[in-house]
Amino acid sequence: MAQLNLLACDVGASNGKTILASFDGESLSFEEIHKFANGGEYLNGNFHWDIIHLFQEIKTGIKKAVKITDGALASLGIDSWGVDYGLLDKQGRLMSLPFHYRDKRTGGIPEEVFEKAGREEIYLETGIQFMNFNTIFQLYADKKTRPWILENGDSLLFIPDLINYFLTGKKYNEQTIASTSQLYNPVKLKWADRLFEKLDIPRGLVEEIIYPGNIIGDLLPEIREECGVKGEFSVMAVGSHDTASAVAATPLNDEKSVYISSGTWLLLGMELNKPIINDRSLEENFTNELGVDNRIRFLKNITGLWLIQECKRIWDREGRNLSYSDISEAARMAKPFLYRLDPDDPVFTNPANMPDTIREYCRKSGQAVPESIGEVARGIYESLAFSCDQVINSLERFTDTEIETINMVGGGIKAELLCQYIADITGCRVLAGPVEATACGNALVQLMGFGEIKDLQEGRELLKKSIDLKEYLPSKNI
Repeated sequence: MAQLNLLACDVGASNGKTILASFDGESLSFEEIHKFANGGEYLNGNFHWDIIHLFQEIKTGIKKAVKITDGALASLGIDSWGVDYGLLDKQGRLMSLPFHYRDKRTGGIPEEVFEKAGREEIYLETGIQFMNFNTIFQLYADKKTRPWILENGDSLLFIPDLINYFLTGKKYNEQTIASTSQLYNPVKLKWADRLFEKLDIPRGLVEEIIYPGNIIGDLLPEIREECGVKGEFSVMAVGSHDTASAVAATPLNDEKSVYISSGTWLLLGMELNKPIINDRSLEENFTNELGVDNRIRFLKNITGLWLIQECKRIWDREGRNLSYSDISEAARMAKPFLYRLDPDDPVFTNPANMPDTIREYCRKSGQAVPESIGEVARGIYESLAFSCDQVINSLERFTDTEIETINMVGGGIKAELLCQYIADITGCRVLAGPVEATACGNALVQLMGFGEIKDLQEGRELLKKSIDLKEYLPSKNI
């Protein structure tokens, strides 16, 4: 067969990249052709995403791909983080910059929402983990602080949906990203109408659901001309939630395997055929997000390498200029098990100075206080591994399964020390790879959309032949 070239654009919270995936009928190859920075911007006291910058960078990736392939491109799929959104007015114009999920406007909002709709009722309806920044809470904050935007809004589009709209003019909500909102029912596979009614949020804001592997539309004529696209080129719905795409590319072998999608967050869970929604999953705050092929990603969100990223930002500002490898080596040399953090403590959400916040946390909790870079980093890596161990213990209880293997994917696997600590502390074998799991899963869904592979399992087998995995075994002298 002729080579099929696909573009996978993975927009992450700290950076984005465009990957060119090429399929020759037997194997997939991947080439990163464009990378760009991303992050929140403070504007008039609020924290926003610069969506125009992201749109420009995605167009730059398309232009580069056109040159590399001489225009032989079949499709583009876009994924990003969940929950955040833009609102369009009745003329299809963006009404404001999307808020960043770390903006503080949702402080105290969940309690108000629970009074109107009931905490247990919301969970039973959606199966989604409660986090202050979930779309349901952001929309209620909009209703309180800027009611005009909901009164005049016509379409709510999550970040990938919004970029797809800019490219094609078509308005859809892709299913996996919609499921992160805490306004979508994973059992009935439809919007949770009762919650919109209880909270007096206009139901008409959300759009028709589109599913991974379906064509959204062609590029708008002006975008085609700007990017130099000549032949047929479609924008396709993929697992638009980046975790859905990452899990699609995870080489899960059996029911004794779990996955960790690692990056700014650690998303640890199992792939199931149906949701687990009960009093215990509510109490332990587990989430049931939809994946590719309507599979359930039963998981827990853990604050991940955000802690290291923010420490590095401060150390860079202080003139230390350390690489992540330097930080890992300093952690390796520090004494073990002196500092224990709860990565999900609200104090770590968006502090001005992460290293100082960690020191103050340890001081207040009666622990030794980490002073050096290595001590701070070691405390972070070990604490993340302990958090993973707690979640795995819970998953074993929920599913009556003894977990043996952790399939770890995403950018976090570059932190080899973290991979080893997770193996050591959980006692499980860790298989790490692929790094670009999200882009790989994005491309697999596009192949499914074109009928080149029949299902996710065939895609995973194809991927195993195309990538290398690194194994970490538990240390015997921990």
